[in-house]
Amino acid sequence: MDTITSKDGTQIAYDRIGQGPAVILVDGAMCHRAAGPNPALAKELARSFTVYTYDRRGRGDSGDTAPFSPEREIEDLAALVEEAGGTAFLYGISSGAALAMAAVESGLPVSKVAVYEAPFVVDDTRPPIPDDYVRQLEEMVATGRRGQAVAYFMREGVNLPGVLVAMMRFMPAWSGMKAIVHTLLYDVAFVADYERGKPLPAAPWASVKIPTLVICGGKSPAWMRNGMRAWADVLPNAEHHTLDGQTHIVKAAALAPVLEGFFR
Repeated sequence: MDTITSKDGTQIAYDRIGQGPAVILVDGAMCHRAAGPNPALAKELARSFTVYTYDRRGRGDSGDTAPFSPEREIEDLAALVEEAGGTAFLYGISSGAALAMAAVESGLPVSKVAVYEAPFVVDDTRPPIPDDYVRQLEEMVATGRRGQAVAYFMREGVNLPGVLVAMMRFMPAWSGMKAIVHTLLYDVAFVADYERGKPLPAAPWASVKIPTLVICGGKSPAWMRNGMRAWADVLPNAEHHTLDGQTHIVKAAALAPVLEGFFR
């Protein structure tokens, strides 16, 4: 593990493996270097690239500095790009996809960006998040109702059945999710505006002119696949790709060749 210092002084922990052009992998909600899909993906990509995985602020071995704002997470990525040599390829999954694209839109020196299944709700194929979704999460976190916040996120944000969410409470990963549940507020800052069941606006990403790859899993829910098709349609220089047989829990061995081909 190594660390870099973000603009506001926060220490951000990261790992680096492989050799070649730099690729930075951005985690989604409740994930970090020790828990999530990106470490396995990094091992696959390390055959052709220098791959950076990192703990988003407030997670794993990274620090956290109050107050939070979305700009701080973009500054964390900027520091990592600088550490990688001043430019990089960027890949983000789930809410990390929205963070990655926001970083590119801000002018981060990235030559290509790939994203997998940002949780955008653009039609009526699933219920939108409740109108008070963000406020409810904020109140649960502020009052220490960590387990309740995780469950609320899983039900209303991820759209998992209540029975499945109830079963998750008995899984070993539950305690780890509760420990970093406050960072859900960091994730929703990047995605909540696009989970309302309305068509995506083009304006937020109008300046993203670099080559962009928008990926979804062929077995993912229709709402998620529709969201990614809609995102590819409004991005200025995007192509859309469906990974047959994959879900939101995408397998590294299936995803890596697609990313490698795109980044090369």
